[in-house]
Amino acid sequence: MHELKDALNKSHTTSPGPDGIHYNMLKNLCENSLCSILTLLNRIWNEKAFPASWREAVVVPIPKPGKDPQNSSNYRPIALTSCLCKLLERMVNKHLVYILEKKNILSKFQSGFRYGRSSQDNVLQLETAIRDAFVSKKHLASIFFDMDKAYDRAWHFERSF
Repeated sequence: MHELKDALNKSHTTSPGPDGIHYNMLKNLCENSLCSILTLLNRIWNEKAFPASWREAVVVPIPKPGKDPQNSSNYRPIALTSCLCKLLERMVNKHLVYILEKKNILSKFQSGFRYGRSSQDNVLQLETAIRDAFVSKKHLASIFFDMDKAYDRAWHFERSF
């Protein structure tokens, strides 16, 4: 129950998915109703039976600021999914991150999306390496990748449950 309440408290007010359930609705439920939701989430996890309705989303196109709204590539799609699904995802993510951090599975160079770190850490490491190479009159090689629209080009495996 503690994990459920923690995940609910960390959720932001967002638009609901196709089921119409808002986070504000969930946050104002009584203890008995929260127990029922926790039972549902545990059953989904234990039985590995992900609800088919949670695979659906309402996609809303948001225009990019300062771009021509007549061009369809100047829109950013926002997928509104079930808040209950996002709640379960948040709880599972917290467990996974805990295990990955505790067992030192993640690379020390990965900073983004980690607690107490940011992508600025990598910039500072690069700056330090440049300064060290300059002071010691050595060469430093760096390789950068432009990942523009990388997700659009990724192969997506469609799995049915």
